Amino acid sequence: MDERLASLPDPLVALDGRKIVAASQWQHRRRPELVDLFREHIYGREPLQRPDSLSFTVVTESSILESTATRKQVDITFEGPGGTGVLHLLLFVPNNAPKPTPVFLLIDNRGTEDVPDRIASSAFWPAEYMLSKGYAAAIFQVEDLDPDYDDDFRNGVHGIFDRPDQPRPENAWATISAWAWGASRVMDYFETDPDIDAKRVALVGHSRGGKAALWAGAVDERFAMVVSNNSGSTGAALSRGKIGEKIKNININFPHWFTGNYKKYNDKEDELPVDQHMLLSLIAPRPLYVTSASEDSWADPESEFLSLLLAQPVFRLFGLQGLETQPFPQPDSPIHREKIGYHLRTGKHDLTEYDWQCFLDFARKYM
Repeated sequence: MDERLASLPDPLVALDGRKIVAASQWQHRRRPELVDLFREHIYGREPLQRPDSLSFTVVTESSILESTATRKQVDITFEGPGGTGVLHLLLFVPNNAPKPTPVFLLIDNRGTEDVPDRIASSAFWPAEYMLSKGYAAAIFQVEDLDPDYDDDFRNGVHGIFDRPDQPRPENAWATISAWAWGASRVMDYFETDPDIDAKRVALVGHSRGGKAALWAGAVDERFAMVVSNNSGSTGAALSRGKIGEKIKNININFPHWFTGNYKKYNDKEDELPVDQHMLLSLIAPRPLYVTSASEDSWADPESEFLSLLLAQPVFRLFGLQGLETQPFPQPDSPIHREKIGYHLRTGKHDLTEYDWQCFLDFARKYM
């Protein structure tokens, strides 16, 4: 495990070789450098942020769960040279909580079906549990932004906003970046909804959704808290020395997730100018929660945990102690310290109600 440390780039050494020793230096010099490196080599350069055409329509609004909550369906519409797209947001707001209400937003990569009157709950998205704790619960489907298959970026937001008359560059945005872009458009909506506290939005993603959540939280500092659940390769886990899924595996099996440039690093992790602890550091000083599962060797829990430990020096710039030096924890023993949290859950690659309980406990302390 320790052998990989020698080749890891230092988040606190700028491109000109200068050491970053203050939070202001991080914010104004090093942070923009790292965001640019991740855009260029891994996640891609988005052609735009908020479109001028962005609009919000509350399609339905109704009382549910014996009038304890309000259910909203919101269409987030955007237009570009290639047509029109609609992101469908589902939002549950507790009726008995003070307004505006903090919210947990899930990037849903599983196509979780909602029951309109919520007769049945879902461990993957336990909205009722969040409502009972005074949080709103929101969810959107990644397919509204870019379906999860390789079609040479003709569908989804790429087909709407990319220039069809120009060759696609090797650093162009790909699918994970598109999903992250969509999370920011939901944040745009939250800033208009008087029921929602847009200053207290926790963004959650599982697996490939966790990769998108981390990237969204890195580039959009409006998210008050970021949760990466079992995000593994090119998510929370270090690329250097990783076991299980590696850069080559992910680029072969999911060529649409990341940039063309990223494929240059197949079996060449040590040549990357960044590694994933630097992505985690981009969340600082906001609360960051990373999780693993004991049977999820493909994601490599120890690499996820080590990456989190290596992001701590940036949090310390802001006066936050973090986890300090910790041995790899036992399953089901959450560690919550000054805006950095981690747990290893017993079980397989999944998002469970136990995970959500830990997220909400952490948010109560630090968001």
